[in-house]
Amino acid sequence: MYVFYTIIASLVSFFILKWMKKRRYCTDLKRLDGKTVVITGGNSGIGKETAVALAMRGARVIIACRDLDKAEKAVREIKFRGHSLNVLHMELDLANLRSVREFCKSFLQREKRLDILINNAGMPSVLDWTDDSFSMCFGVNHLGHFLLTNLLLPRLKECAPSRVVTLTCSTYKYQKLDFQDLNYNLLPFFTYCRSKLANIYFSQELARITEGKDVTSIAVHPGFVQSGWTCHYSVLFRMLMQVIMWMFFVPCEIGAQTVIHCAVSDEAAKHSGGYFVDCRPATLRPFARDAGVAKKLWEASERLVKLA
Repeated sequence: MYVFYTIIASLVSFFILKWMKKRRYCTDLKRLDGKTVVITGGNSGIGKETAVALAMRGARVIIACRDLDKAEKAVREIKFRGHSLNVLHMELDLANLRSVREFCKSFLQREKRLDILINNAGMPSVLDWTDDSFSMCFGVNHLGHFLLTNLLLPRLKECAPSRVVTLTCSTYKYQKLDFQDLNYNLLPFFTYCRSKLANIYFSQELARITEGKDVTSIAVHPGFVQSGWTCHYSVLFRMLMQVIMWMFFVPCEIGAQTVIHCAVSDEAAKHSGGYFVDCRPATLRPFARDAGVAKKLWEASERLVKLA
């Protein structure tokens, strides 16, 4: 009898976990021939799966990565899986604002088009500092992408209709921004949550300032994904998280579906400034929809990256 109940409990647990991990797939088959896409952190995880999907649709895909050896390996894989030779990589370190500026200068000299910018790269909950003395999460996840997008924005406007898809996380709801301490770097999880909230405000304000210019800005929560973010932690933590991720997190291919949907879907383009989860618009907490805070963060970010 004990064995019978164990089997039943195991089956029930299996189907519950399977239901919890169920996600929608992007069903839009729109071609992207003649379009150019830049994906930050496109050498692994969600970024690489997105690159494969967009290369398969005919886009010219540029993955912007810090590690050139990993980037070269990823380019070969993306070309093979995406059945495309129009894939390349460029060096970009979002933890160094000088690197961001050099990337943009090089890109604008080499490339005539930019139709889709996917701000995918991210730093998990770590306590560290960027080369410019910003907390690693806030500096990479928000400020690096903020500067990158602003420097590439003229090209996005020239190539309109164009899109900016920024990855965030539902953990934004656990923190609010403190403008007296934007560089907060005390509790790892909290600094990560604040950076993800900053991504949402950034996406909303970008939509506001580009209104009428045919540039769509969307924030995306891809779900909790089985990616390589645990490499920043101890072996014991990685072992524990491998079990948890196997049980509750979704594969990168599934996590990329909402990103792909927002990059190609005509329906998604109607929701500039919106927040997408599981290939459909989702509702943010009221404090995350505050246009005044979004504008204030934009202005503060301009000063921090020396755009103002």
